[in-house]
Amino acid sequence: MGIYERYEAERPKSRAAYERARRLLPDGVEHDMRVSRPFSIYVERAEGAYKWDVDGHRYVDFIVGHGALLLGQNHPAVIGPVREALELGTHFGASHEAIAEWADRVCRLIPSAEMVRFHSSGTEATMMAIRMCRALTGREQVLKFEAHFHGWHDYATVAVYEPFDTPTSAGVPGAVQDTVTAIPVNDAAQVRDTLAAREYACVILEPSGAGGGSAPTDVEWVRELRAICTEMDVPLIFDEVITGFRYSPGGYQQEFGITPDLTTLAKILAGGFPGGAVAGRREFVELIEMRDESGWNRGKRISHPGTFNANPLSATAGVACLDYIADGKAHAVANRMGDRLRAGMKKVIDVRGLKAEVFGSHSFVRLSFTGRRDRGAMGSLGAPLQTAMMLHGVHIGGGGGMTSAVMTEDDIDLTIDAFEQSLKLLGEEGLLVD
Repeated sequence: MGIYERYEAERPKSRAAYERARRLLPDGVEHDMRVSRPFSIYVERAEGAYKWDVDGHRYVDFIVGHGALLLGQNHPAVIGPVREALELGTHFGASHEAIAEWADRVCRLIPSAEMVRFHSSGTEATMMAIRMCRALTGREQVLKFEAHFHGWHDYATVAVYEPFDTPTSAGVPGAVQDTVTAIPVNDAAQVRDTLAAREYACVILEPSGAGGGSAPTDVEWVRELRAICTEMDVPLIFDEVITGFRYSPGGYQQEFGITPDLTTLAKILAGGFPGGAVAGRREFVELIEMRDESGWNRGKRISHPGTFNANPLSATAGVACLDYIADGKAHAVANRMGDRLRAGMKKVIDVRGLKAEVFGSHSFVRLSFTGRRDRGAMGSLGAPLQTAMMLHGVHIGGGGGMTSAVMTEDDIDLTIDAFEQSLKLLGEEGLLVD
């Protein structure tokens, strides 16, 4: 049997779950990235570095909640406090003390954070950050960078996937798209020329590069970008939804000493629970405040309701997670496992003499079989490699994955062996060119 045929034969319960879901949900899934060939696994439980599907297969987990689980699945430091909070209530419809505790942790760790506003997701956070910049500056235009992902709201659909002149999503008004300009990264002169050509409300980017570093940026270019934005009085937003609390306790900006005006956060922020935030300079974030000296500030302030903003469970999980990772020890483990995995995969590639590479930094592991370092790096091999790796007990994304702080050297060595065996399967199917 081929890779896909074997996968199907060994996962009858996942297939049945998929067939049922397919009748009720678009593609049978709830997230674009969970569409996989021939069908997604359906997970029954998870613990530590592993998860088990409904057919009983165990996987070393490199998806880590799409980046949210630096501490792996069900970490006791997070789950213990959440269990206690669950007994008290899931939604008070009122403020609670954990909100300020959570904000305090963010402001301690994130260099740009003077004030915080919580949301339910990273998409909401980037949408709010852009709105804050527009409100403060009185300008409308946004400058972003090609292939950088900032959620699924209307302004974030421009130039995410090639061809960049085709929006990621249908249903977005042309007038909205026209307020967003996208240019390539790592070209400071083009940034300066673009900002000089018209008035911009902000510049937004994933500081490590598109896809959490799948298409890396040059650190010195990011540093120069900060200087250009300061010089030209254009607010700079770091989208650290992925890198926040993962590159270091204070994210990319702490790791490299480059401080934006606003930072968008999610994923690790809430310890694996739903949550997002905008953190940054007070003059931006306080635009949400409802009163000024004359009373109600209608028409001048930014409106921001949200049923699940900083709900008690997410806030509790967030406080517990950020307390646990504040000393950087979790990052040291995850980064060391990332180094070991990249080195091991590189050795496998070199022994086979493949025209491929493994790259990334910190806890990020990326693969390329095309000579490119971008979203197209895997070419046509992303889906079959992902499926082959699952046959060998490893769940990675189409182009790589992320390590967590609960992984061991044995987990990494198993993964390296799975990679070697998966490449062998791809070769047997004629999908690899040595």
